Amino acid sequence: MCMVDYEIHSVPMSMPLWRRKVERFLEANQLRLDEVDYYAIVTEPDGDEILAGGGLQGDIIKCIAVSERLRDAHLSNRLISHLISEAAQRGHHSVKVFTKPQNREVFESLGFRLIGEAPLAILMENGQGLEHYKKYLRSFAATMSQHTEHQTSPSPLEEGRGRASVGVVVMNANPFTLGHRFLIEQATRQVDRLYVIPVKEERSLFPYAERKAMIEAGLNGTPVTVLSGSDYAISAATFPTYFLKQLSDAADTQMLLDIDIYRRHIAPALGATVRFVGSEPNDALTRRYNELLQQQLPAVKVIERKQQDGSAISASLVRKALADGRFADAVSLVPPTTIPYLLAHLACDALQQELDTTPKPGLVDRHDCGAHTDMDYRLMQRSIAALRPYFVKLAQAGQEGMLDHATVSAIGIEAERAMLAATGGVNTHRGALFSMGLALVVRSNKATKDQRTTVNDLQDAIIQLAQQFPDTQDTHGSRAVSQYQAKGALAMAREGYNQLFADWLPFLSDLKRQGDPYAHHKTLLCIMSQLDDTNILHRCGAEVAQRVKSEAAELLANFSIERLEEMNRRYIVENISPGGCADMLALTIFLNAIMTS
Repeated sequence: MCMVDYEIHSVPMSMPLWRRKVERFLEANQLRLDEVDYYAIVTEPDGDEILAGGGLQGDIIKCIAVSERLRDAHLSNRLISHLISEAAQRGHHSVKVFTKPQNREVFESLGFRLIGEAPLAILMENGQGLEHYKKYLRSFAATMSQHTEHQTSPSPLEEGRGRASVGVVVMNANPFTLGHRFLIEQATRQVDRLYVIPVKEERSLFPYAERKAMIEAGLNGTPVTVLSGSDYAISAATFPTYFLKQLSDAADTQMLLDIDIYRRHIAPALGATVRFVGSEPNDALTRRYNELLQQQLPAVKVIERKQQDGSAISASLVRKALADGRFADAVSLVPPTTIPYLLAHLACDALQQELDTTPKPGLVDRHDCGAHTDMDYRLMQRSIAALRPYFVKLAQAGQEGMLDHATVSAIGIEAERAMLAATGGVNTHRGALFSMGLALVVRSNKATKDQRTTVNDLQDAIIQLAQQFPDTQDTHGSRAVSQYQAKGALAMAREGYNQLFADWLPFLSDLKRQGDPYAHHKTLLCIMSQLDDTNILHRCGAEVAQRVKSEAAELLANFSIERLEEMNRRYIVENISPGGCADMLALTIFLNAIMTS
């Protein structure tokens, strides 16, 4: 085969056959497969033999390998050029590669520069990404220098030392806790200027934008500068283990690379003289990182973690409390500014849990689109993601005491626009946005004053807020309410969701305590057996709506997942979609997460 005949093809990694081919090819080249988009040269477009291949994950090139018999054909150069072009088309104009130290010259010949190294791995880059970030960091150091030059007298810390001391804290803040704030407060007392750098990777429970915002809000009023994170903090999201013979080597190599990049680039750009870390009594990996920091950097100060009830406060404790339904315990570990982010996370999680409940009769789930032709699982996920920032805004409004129709409605309108933009105009979560929004606002308001809000307190606050909303006009729900004298979403809110608090929430809580794997399925059926669902009324009329209630009650009394699947198949054919019940299931899941202690 001539060189000109070699074509690079995108490999369909979702197909098990092709995934196994790539795995075998990499194994033959002493590599392991990482999660990447893979490109390969094969014997023919549909041939069995991979001659060369390489992967792309965001702006990182991974898993480059060439068949031994073709290593003189310079195929790796063609692959890397192709991957750089693919990355550029995706908006990444600065591409990085993790590779073995012995491959350094190969990548240098292709325009890559070394930016960090460890005994078993190096990180190289072919663009100006790191230089741009260092320029950004130097702008803060320059501001500090100008400030120091204009001081009429040296600060107490500067006196006798000749120059200002600059400290750095790098934190994930997933989420930002009282422990993080304590660490920073202690550090500020030991330096003239302190910078906090959030980790940018997106493998955390809370996205980077939220973690940065939490840090900024939690440190408001302190003499601290919160910087933007970067792609130059090596994380589990970016660091590959595919070329390390022992997986146990991965952690130390990853950490040593991270420290080397900080030492070579980040610290000098900021003029940093000391790095602060919190002590780590529990997590062995973080403890090892602290040890390596102290070995590799000239000045590292370890600050003892803040304790509460005999345990060190940590983000992992907050996450566990949220996962266990102990919202009040989570709130006790964070500053008030973090609470809206906890609530927004739980609201989105409730919507996701409702979506993931599979099968559901006539509703979108992981397996099918139910009775909907304009919605699917991915669309619903995009909708949830679009709503998340507005759930934060609603919770912040409640925290600030703005429990009024004008404020809540304005945020709700923004959220709806974002949802429709994300879904191409499809109304995926309008009903859920209303009910979840009311609960978010009032729970956030109560959480700031009292961590352990009672059901009556929450209901009273929902009623007071819902009473301010005018009757809806010219919607499917409002027409169904008028035609069938049903109780719509607004009327339910004005009553403080009596059925939910009296029946559905205790029902779900009991099933959860029993460890029932079908708790959400059964709660949905319970809701369907009682609720006048305006979505069903609009689509199918009163007779079908009454039949749905009866069928749901009967199936709940004699539950089996097979019968639920059969109900779903029938409802798809009959165009029955209990969308209002789905909204109430999501709200019930959310309230169960925020009301239990």
